[in-house]
Amino acid sequence: MRLLFALLFAVSSLFATLPAQAQVGTDVAPLQFQDKAEEARFHALVAELRCVMCQNQSLADSNAQIAYDLRREVLDLMREGRSDAEIKEFLVARYGEFVLYRPRMEATTWLLWLGPALLLLAGGFVIARIVRKRATTTPVAEEPDQEW
Repeated sequence: MRLLFALLFAVSSLFATLPAQAQVGTDVAPLQFQDKAEEARFHALVAELRCVMCQNQSLADSNAQIAYDLRREVLDLMREGRSDAEIKEFLVARYGEFVLYRPRMEATTWLLWLGPALLLLAGGFVIARIVRKRATTTPVAEEPDQEW
């Protein structure tokens, strides 16, 4: 009975790890660049774009399959003669503003850009009020027979 249980556990453990192994992407054919300028422009561009699956990695750093596909798409768009701004606009239209590491200053992103400064100002205001309040309060008179 124990042998059957151990065998069942081993087989179920093996099957539990299979889906995790199936999600790693592989680049079938590495990208071939025409010259050093194209390669430098490509690397600078994909470093500014976020992987839509990984979310915390740039397109250059991600190993997800969609990152391989997007890198190939970016290279194809570069070879079509599109500028960096046009390529970014194409990806934003397709995946949303999230694909950019540095979102543009717009009505929808003003809090993202100004939020840290607003929090810092609010914190400074609270600290200033506390300091002023403590400075204006009268100290408690000491009693002569009190022992410490």
